[in-house]
Amino acid sequence: MPVLSAETLVQAVSKGLAPLYLVHGEETLVALEAADSLRQAAREQGYLAREVLTVEAGFDWSQLRAAMSSVSLFAERKLLELRIPSGKPGTEGGEALQQLAAQLPQDTVTLITLPKLERVQQQAKWFVALEKMAQIIEAKPVGRAELPAWISRRLKAQGQQLSREGLALFVDRVEGNLLAARQELDKLALLYPPGELTLEQLQQAVANVARFDVFQLSAAWLAGDSARVLRMLNGLLAEGEAPVLVLWALTEDVRTLLRLRQGLKEGRQLRDLVRELRLWGEKQRLAEPALRRIGPRKLMAALAECARVDRQIKGVEHGDAWQSMRALVSMLAA
Repeated sequence: MPVLSAETLVQAVSKGLAPLYLVHGEETLVALEAADSLRQAAREQGYLAREVLTVEAGFDWSQLRAAMSSVSLFAERKLLELRIPSGKPGTEGGEALQQLAAQLPQDTVTLITLPKLERVQQQAKWFVALEKMAQIIEAKPVGRAELPAWISRRLKAQGQQLSREGLALFVDRVEGNLLAARQELDKLALLYPPGELTLEQLQQAVANVARFDVFQLSAAWLAGDSARVLRMLNGLLAEGEAPVLVLWALTEDVRTLLRLRQGLKEGRQLRDLVRELRLWGEKQRLAEPALRRIGPRKLMAALAECARVDRQIKGVEHGDAWQSMRALVSMLAA
């Protein structure tokens, strides 16, 4: 079955509901809003009964089989929600899910919600069986590049808009925290009338709720965004991130660029090296331009600096590890 986005889902369910929906992914807000859209559509289309099963330790899978065969006393149509927070149904659960996919209950819309699944989980028999029969909604994170458009759409829906400068400020304050971003947008709708919002209004109303992780940091310095990379590093420090984890990510990416350079020097194809070095997502696009921009001499110096920062973290060399990493990422992003 094709994968639906949050936007295409709303359009699709307005034309009629499929018997099975599968929502999975790591972005909580996207998953919640997709499920809300399905619940609303189900109510509007006469699926008035609702049954919710949550798979926790010791869950009795006969409950699912009973729910598949039961008919509501008060409504002919039912919405059946099956939540699997761990993403691991186990052997019995896997068999029950395969049975569900093979024998979808009549007059029932089934919604299964799962967290982000690893590749091996997506290759399991139960997931493959569900995937063949279900409408799939992937709750993917909204990255920095997609965030301005996401914010603009939400503002337009509530009759507001931002200048380019205002939009950039909003993105800086909410990046990496989509749930809080929605709350800040709701706040703007309550505080101000429709129309273009000023920078002053934005600065007064929107809190700095940005959240970062070490993998976003890698993409920032690979892209050469010096201001953003320093803001992210300071954010990681404020959030209490372990410096050893930040350093590990930096070191691994520097080594990866050096391996990429060596492979290209040997005449190997970029697409083969990307796969071999596991350069996925943004890194796949950014690695080769970053290698050209930084150059091998700076990369070797950066690797030596990583070793020095490691000694600072371990307390065997004087200096502030975070300050040293600020200088390091500034050099890599320059």
